[in-house]
Amino acid sequence: MKGFAGMRVAATLGPRIAPTCVLALLGCLVATVAHSAVLPEERADLMYHYYQGGGVKVAGPALLVRKGYQEKVSLSASYYVDNVSSASIDVITTASPYREKRDEYSASIDYLHRSTLLGLSFTTSDEPDYTAEALGLSFAQEMFGSMTTFSLGYVIGRDRVFSSTDNSFADRVDRYQFQLGWSQVVTKTFVVTVNFEAIDEDGYLNSPYRAALIVGAPVPEQYPRVRTSQALAVRAKKAWRYERRGWNAALLGEYRFFRDNWEIDATTLGLGYEQYLGRRWLGDLHYRYYTQSRASFYSDDFTAAQTFMARDKELSTFKSHTVGGKLSYVMFDRRREGGEPLRSSVNLSYDYMKFDYDDFTDIRTGRPYSFGANVVQLFLSVWY
Repeated sequence: MKGFAGMRVAATLGPRIAPTCVLALLGCLVATVAHSAVLPEERADLMYHYYQGGGVKVAGPALLVRKGYQEKVSLSASYYVDNVSSASIDVITTASPYREKRDEYSASIDYLHRSTLLGLSFTTSDEPDYTAEALGLSFAQEMFGSMTTFSLGYVIGRDRVFSSTDNSFADRVDRYQFQLGWSQVVTKTFVVTVNFEAIDEDGYLNSPYRAALIVGAPVPEQYPRVRTSQALAVRAKKAWRYERRGWNAALLGEYRFFRDNWEIDATTLGLGYEQYLGRRWLGDLHYRYYTQSRASFYSDDFTAAQTFMARDKELSTFKSHTVGGKLSYVMFDRRREGGEPLRSSVNLSYDYMKFDYDDFTDIRTGRPYSFGANVVQLFLSVWY
């Protein structure tokens, strides 16, 4: 099912917010490329999201509406808002706390022909010092009696970077993303998905606000203008159904490996458990572990100047733990006279995230930096 769990959202909230942290925050909203070659369900979702951690607060509403036509075409539109206030460790040490708003609009169309699904999407977002546009194409093909699905995706992004402290500064980022997916129904209750992703970025890839340190003295950061990365993810889901006892459950596992030409290696391990609690309630518990190595041009404090220098904590060596749960309640579930489904559910999820940095020092204490974050999502889904 594609609701907010299938929304394509931006990977960053702007140049001053750590992208890895935001990816972790929004990970539950990003769909995998390997999906079945069937039209998404007609539905509407209304969500409120809240993030608080490390001196950063992000909150706002989101809306997604999807409608089909003659079982061949599916249209969708979404609106996503981030109200950001930041007094993070980066802001405290190099700038002043700030508030800003980010608006994102997206639209997509999917066309189904027999066992082939074609998709076209467009996303645009705007904030005071960053604008982004992305155009995406996707293809999914079912094979072998719908037991196997192969999929391809390609996204072109064009971003513009500005500075709220220097009106003369303007730069850009060009982004090209390729996705390849494979999904296999092994048994009626066991599904395996493999996704590969490659991203090529060219342009201004650092922040106009952050500074590096040379023997304690702040200097502007300098990044390479090219970054290429690859990621491979394997996910599996096993379900159990005991109709006599009215007990249905599923176990989910995930492994993801990431590498880029900045010499960052990252690994993600995830485990989840879902179970129906009666006819109307669905509970979910999950845990995720993430670890990465530092970039080749990162240092907590450089001893001498070099061509590329960064002190972004998200390019350092760190690890994170995420523990959370989700509770869904089906308010009604019935069919109309024509047989179309009509149901609705309300969903509440909470995640606690803990970040520990090995070689990024909190200059206020002289100790390795760490912080915890809380993520809350409340959303209403209606199928029609």
